[in-house]
Amino acid sequence: MPGHLSPLGIKQAKQIAERLKDVKIDYIYSSDLKRAKDTALEILKYHPNIPIEFTSEIRQRYLGEWEGKTKAVLGILNDADSIMKSPKDGESFKDLYLRAGKFIPKIVDKHKGQTILLVCHNYIAQALLSIIKNIEYTDDYQKYLLSSEKISNTSINIFEIDENKICKVEIYNCTKHLV
Repeated sequence: MPGHLSPLGIKQAKQIAERLKDVKIDYIYSSDLKRAKDTALEILKYHPNIPIEFTSEIRQRYLGEWEGKTKAVLGILNDADSIMKSPKDGESFKDLYLRAGKFIPKIVDKHKGQTILLVCHNYIAQALLSIIKNIEYTDDYQKYLLSSEKISNTSINIFEIDENKICKVEIYNCTKHLV
């Protein structure tokens, strides 16, 4: 669902934009869903000449019959329920992982030596980070998602990927700008 930013989300979008205002950015990719798009547009206020591409490739996980329904209606009590249950006609975590696995190599090859900003959603961010960190998809991937640190809204994650596609984590899940 496109969604919208809550008042807290609007505040966080402004805070991350302020945090990134002096960071060199060569290109921005953003989910084309409204809440991510609005966050990217806040960042773009400080980087008006940066090319931006709104893409469905980094949308949140498609939830099929669950779309637009609350967790309470679906009987989802916690993160484990939402990760371990799968919606009918929705995107599986394997599908999400495979989508991320197509996106990352494409942008790494296209933007060698550049600083790329991705504005996306939690589960696709987890999948993208899994690809960047060379975490393979296994039958236990959903358990991995449960055991890994949840990525916070508007957190900063910085990775350097060298010419051999070796990844070095610079910053992970940083939210110091959210004061």
